[in-house]
Parts: sequence; structure tokens; C-alpha cells
Amino acid sequence: MLAHALVSPTAAAYASGRDIGRTLESARSRVEERFLEGGTVLLSVMDVLNRLLNSLEGVTAALDNGEQSDTGADLRATVESLTALPLTEENRQQALVSLAQTGRDLRKYVSDMQETMRYLRTFAVTVKITGAGLAEFAGFAQEILERIYSGTDEVNRFAAHLDSLDKEVKLAAAFGASVSKGYADTVPAVAAALRDDAAKIAEHRKHLGVVAREVGAIARGVQSKVASTLSALQIGDITRQRIEHVQATLSLLEEFFAGEEGAKLDAGARKRLQNVIHHLTAAQMSDMCVNFQRESENVVTTIASFDHDMREILKLRDQMSGASGESGSNFMRALESSVSAAHEIVRQVDTASRQADQVSQSTIGTAAKLSEAIANIRAVKTDIHYMALNTNLRCSRLGEEGRSINVVTAELRIFAGKLDESADAIVTGLPALEAAAGRVAPATDAGAGLGESLTSAVGNIRSAADMMEKELKVLAENGREVATKIGLLIGKLDFQRDLGEVFARCADVLDEAAGTEVADISDLAEAIAPLDRKIFKHYTMVQERNIHRDIIPACAESAAAPASAEPAKIENDEDLFADALF
Repeated sequence: MLAHALVSPTAAAYASGRDIGRTLESARSRVEERFLEGGTVLLSVMDVLNRLLNSLEGVTAALDNGEQSDTGADLRATVESLTALPLTEENRQQALVSLAQTGRDLRKYVSDMQETMRYLRTFAVTVKITGAGLAEFAGFAQEILERIYSGTDEVNRFAAHLDSLDKEVKLAAAFGASVSKGYADTVPAVAAALRDDAAKIAEHRKHLGVVAREVGAIARGVQSKVASTLSALQIGDITRQRIEHVQATLSLLEEFFAGEEGAKLDAGARKRLQNVIHHLTAAQMSDMCVNFQRESENVVTTIASFDHDMREILKLRDQMSGASGESGSNFMRALESSVSAAHEIVRQVDTASRQADQVSQSTIGTAAKLSEAIANIRAVKTDIHYMALNTNLRCSRLGEEGRSINVVTAELRIFAGKLDESADAIVTGLPALEAAAGRVAPATDAGAGLGESLTSAVGNIRSAADMMEKELKVLAENGREVATKIGLLIGKLDFQRDLGEVFARCADVLDEAAGTEVADISDLAEAIAPLDRKIFKHYTMVQERNIHRDIIPACAESAAAPASAEPAKIENDEDLFADALF
């Protein structure tokens, strides 16, 4: 409808400012509508670009390329633990041998103690027989014999603990020897397969990560272009404002003519003033057209570059989707096959570890029991020593009658002292026993939790693969949507094709209405000063003010008015902001 009105050949249809005003209003509405629509489309493109970048971040997270988040690192660490198993088992075997030897060394002292207890029992029985005729020794002999029996029980329990420990060590050593042989046959090949699988998966993900970064770089470039285009759409608002200012100028002219000041002018003066205002609005419109054409061409050029960017994004997206398909599945199948073989080794590792752990804990417990038993044996020895000493003192008072008992109790004291020697040797050997037990099951066992580690590592890798597949689907959907939105955007924002022609026709109409010559209104400067100030006040751009003053120079009254009104103008933040922008 507007286009039809604008191509009318005669200027007479636009002779009045009212007709021109209606034409400008139609153009203003058109630009407001078109730029609002274009801004809405750009914002929707920005939104889908943000979703595209978010999905890329999801893909990057799934790839886990960082050192801390790399799920492949768990698998590699597990492989290293697996590779260390033969050496670990060899060290465990050596520790078991050392533990067995330490136990045998202690067993020798226990045998000495058992032999000593046999001698003590013999002497105690001899004391009982020899002192049978002496009432004061009868109770003593029985008491010392009971203490010796008690000490014998402690020594025998001591020996039983060592015998039990020896059996456990032999059983663990036999099983460990079998496991160690199996390690030599299977561990290197399985570890190499796992290591190779982990390397392939890492390389595959590294490649996908590179492609993802390329997609992200292009998408962020488009995002930046969209942002700059949104900023460039300010030309639409500027254009709308300048049309409104032209409309306001024509309306103010009509109001002036209808008012008291305008009524004072004769027909010639009114015609000259109308001519100048038409020249002013034509100049404003022409300048606006030049600015609009320049800025809108930049917008269209930027938008046209989106098409190439989106083709690149879609191409890289397809490359990522293809690379993550069958090849990714093959990597996972190979990995799971290698892990299955590793789990059998891990089962043996866990069994051997538990057994060694049991031996270690049992040994530590045995050492504690032995320490307690040694304390009890020392107590028996002390009791025997003092009881025998008391007997010696009593025998000295009995003279010849107590001589034979005195000899036997002296032997008791000598042999009781030998218990100390054996006990000291055992106490000295107990730390070695505990140390050997610690080496059997060290604090950090290379095989500990390997099964869980393998399962966890593969589970993490599979979860990452599933997440990556899901995120790539989202990426594909967002990529398609971005392409669709940008295709729509290119059609919506060709402002020059529609609006440029409209604005140029508006400028032509105003030029036709103005004519070729600018009338001289210098004699009307004082009369039109109120109109001049009102028109000038509407401007928000320095460029508009400059054009205005080129056509209507400020008269003395108009020039003075802004100065006197300057404080009020400074208080107007919107005016200052507009000046700063434009």
C-alpha cells in the first residue's frame, strides 16, 4: 500500500505537510516493525547458539580430556597396578619365607624353655620327695610344683601359637607360588592389551576434542557476529527517531501557522517559511537515508557470512557424530574383552591378598599373645626363684637335715634363671616377627581393590561414552536449529531491499515539495525563533542539529535561549545520554 503511494508521479499529492506526514508515518511504522522482527529473530538465534555452546560443553565434559577428569587415567593407573603384580607377589613370597624363618628361630627358644620346664618339674618332684619327712616343706613343695606346671602350660601355649602360625605361612606360601607362576604367563599380555585399549580410547577422544573445539570456535564467532549485528540494529531505532523528528518538524510548522505568531505572517512569509522547513526535512531525510544505507549494508554483509559458518559447523558436527559411532563401539568392545581377562587375574590377586592379610593379622595377634605369655613365664620364673631362695634360707637353719633340700632348690634357682635367657631372646625376636608380618601385607598393596578399580574405570569410560553420544545428539539438533534460524534471519533482515527504497522515496517527495531554491527568511528570524527552538529541542543527535543550523542559522534570540536554559538542559539526563551516543 505504501509502495503504491510512494510511486505516484506527481508531487501535488504531497503538497501539504499533512500528506507528507502520513507518508512518513507509514515508513516509520514499517521500519519499527521490520527491525523489531529482525531483533526478535536475532535474539532467538543467540538463544539457540547458547544452547549449541552448552551442548558443546557437555561433549567436552564427556570427553574428559583434562588430567583430573580423564576417566582413562583410572584405567591406566589400574594397568600400572596390574603390571606391578609379579614383583609384588615375589616380594610377598620373600616376606613369607622371612616370616617362616623368624618363626623357626623363635621355635628354637621355645624348645629350650620346654626343656628347662622339664628339668624344673624334676627338681620340684625331688624337693617334694626329699622334704617328705619335714612338715614345713610339704606345702612349699606342692606349691612350687603347681607354679612349674602353670609355667609349662604357658610355654606349651606359646609353642602352639607358633605351630599354628607356621601352618598358615606354609599354606599362603604354597598358594602364592602358584599365583606367581600364573602372573608370569598372563599379566604382561593382559596389561599390554589394556594399555593399548586405553591409548586408543584416549586418542579417539582427543580427536573428538579437537573437532569440538573447532565447532566451539566457529559457534562463538557466529555468536560474536550476532551480538555485533544486534548492536548494529540500533540503526533501526535511530532511523525511527529521525523520521519522528521530521514528522514533529512538519507538525510544529502546522501548529505555528495555526497560532498567534504564524497569524502575524503574510502569505509570502508563510510560503518562504514552509519552503525552508521542507528543505530542512528533506535534508534530514536524505542524511538519514545515507546513514541507513551504509549501516544496513554492514548488517546484511555480516548476516550473509553466517551461512558459511553454519555449513562448517554442520560439517564438523557430522564428522563428530560419525567418529563417535561404530569406531567408539569397537573400542569399548575391545576394552571389555581385555578387562574380562584381567578380572580372572584380579580374582586370584584378591584371594592371595586376603590370605596374606590374614597371615599378617594373625602374626601380629600372635606376637601380642607371645608378649603376654613371656610376661607370664617371667612371673613364674620370679616366683620359683624367690620360693627356692626362701627354701635355701630355711634349710640353712635346719643344718644337716636340710642340706639335701638346699642342694635341689639351688638347682631350681639356676634353671629358673635359664628361662630368662630364652625369654630375652624371644622378646628380642618378636619385633622381627612383626616386621616380617608387615612385609607380607604392606600398607599399600598393588593388588588391593583391583577388581573394583577395573569395574569402576570401565564404568566411567562407558558412562562418558553414553554421555558423549547423548550430547552429540543434542549438538546435532541444535546445529540444525541454528541453521534454520539463520536461514530465516537472512530473509528477514534484508532491510535495504524493502526499507531503503521507501526511505529514498520519502526523501524524494520532500525534495520535490521543497523545490530547488531555499527561500531567504532572515527577515523572519525573530518571528520564527519560538518555532526554531521547539524544532531544535526535539533532536537527539548532533548530526541532526548540525544539519538544522546549516539551513536555519540561530538568530540572536534562539542562540541566547539555549544558554539561559542550559541549567535545565543539563538536568535532563536523557538529552545528555543521547548526545553522548550520537
